[in-house]
Amino acid sequence: MSMDITFLGTGSAYPSPTRGASALVLRREGECWLFDCGEGTQTQFMKSHLKAGRVTKIFITHLHGDHFFGLPGLLCTLSLQSSPDPNKPPVDIYGPLGLRNFIWRSMELSHSQLLFPYAVHELVPTRDQCPAEEFKEFSCLDGDEVSPQVAQGRILQLDPVENSYLLVEDEQLVLKAFRLFHRIPSFGFMVEEKPRTGKLNVQKLKDLG
Repeated sequence: MSMDITFLGTGSAYPSPTRGASALVLRREGECWLFDCGEGTQTQFMKSHLKAGRVTKIFITHLHGDHFFGLPGLLCTLSLQSSPDPNKPPVDIYGPLGLRNFIWRSMELSHSQLLFPYAVHELVPTRDQCPAEEFKEFSCLDGDEVSPQVAQGRILQLDPVENSYLLVEDEQLVLKAFRLFHRIPSFGFMVEEKPRTGKLNVQKLKDLG
C-alpha cells in the first residue's frame, strides 16, 4: 500500500498570502483523506497537484476556526463540481460533537444544497480534555431540526479499554482518534498500517544454498 502526505496549510490562527491555515492530505489508493480544513483550504488544493474531488474522508481535530472554517466552502465547491448520483458513497466527516450542527446550519443559512451525500460522525469528548470552564455540552444541539436524511452519521464514544475511538478499519489499515488536552476538546488521529504477510522466494533461497 502506498501513501503520501501533502501539507496544504501549516499556519496558526489565520492564513497568510504564503501560508495556509491548518490542512493536511493523506493520499492512498486514489483517495484523498483531509485532516483539518482551515480557511482557504480549497485555494490550496487548486495550487497543489491534488484534486479536491477525490476527497472521500475529512477529519477535524477540534472546533477552533483556523482548523475548520474552510469546510463549508470546500463542501459547496465540491458540490458545484459534482453531478447528482444516488449510488455515490457519502463523504465521511469526523470531528468533535457539534460539527454536524455547524455544517447543517452553514448549509441552511446560506441556502446551499449539496449534490452529494455526506455523513458526519461525531466524537464525544470527555470533560478532562480541556479546562473545566471551557467545556460545553453540545448534545442539546442535535435536535429534530437536523434532518437525519441530510447528514446521517455515528456518535462515537471513547473505548475505555483501548482509550481511543475507532474510526476506520479495512484490510490494510486502522485509523483511530485519541484525546488531546487543549483549550477546547481536541483529538489527534493515528493511521496504522496492518502487518502484511511477507513473500518468500523459496527458489532463490535454494539457489543461494
